[in-house]
Amino acid sequence: MTTKNTTGLLSLKPFEPSREQTHLRERLFSLAFGAVQWPWLLKSLYGGSKASKDALLRRLELPLDALPHLGSWKADTFFLHRLVDIIEQNRPANVVELGCGASSLVAARALQLHGGGQLTGYDQHAPFAEATSLWLGEHGVSASLRHAPLTVRSPEWPGSWYSLFDIPEQIDLLVIDGPPWTVHPYVRGMAECLFDRIPVGGIVLLDDAARPGERVVARRWRALWPDFAFRLDKRGAKGTLIGIRMPAPV
Repeated sequence: MTTKNTTGLLSLKPFEPSREQTHLRERLFSLAFGAVQWPWLLKSLYGGSKASKDALLRRLELPLDALPHLGSWKADTFFLHRLVDIIEQNRPANVVELGCGASSLVAARALQLHGGGQLTGYDQHAPFAEATSLWLGEHGVSASLRHAPLTVRSPEWPGSWYSLFDIPEQIDLLVIDGPPWTVHPYVRGMAECLFDRIPVGGIVLLDDAARPGERVVARRWRALWPDFAFRLDKRGAKGTLIGIRMPAPV
């Protein structure tokens, strides 16, 4: 199932780690946190206006039916426009994306138009990553989209993380749109394992940043990574956290 199809309110069921790996306390916490997230989830059904989506596709020189359905667990048009802005302005050589979908097509096409950088994406669903790769090919763009099951755990963050491999040594733009919050509301915090690969001037983009779990993640990142300047852009349906790596103080 690619983003050409209508989807439900929640994401696809994530990979379930073994019982030994999964802590009962984490599962109960995620269930309880879901009650907090429901108002946000309902709001997130709005993926942006048709005019905004059409403007995005014209900007990318793609057919107007290339992204017929947005909203729910997909990126909204504001986030996608912002992604194109950053690629157009910064011309990153290496973009790494966590969670494939609409943003994969948008990022790959923007790279094709602006500098020719490489997109490497990871998703926990093998059929979804494969289908998304084929979908990109239908529009004449390519990316290295890989299956990365959720098998990794960290003492610093709850939940299960991608089993990443062949990661570019330098990441000029890191796009974080996964794993889904149903794994754990704070699980995207584990993306910091890639921050050391981001050079000065490199950028982190966290989707869904207005969500309560991601706000907690952002607070911890600000404390743990003082060499990144993080700001929350509240525009759009879901909010975007933008982090830029700054030069070391003299």
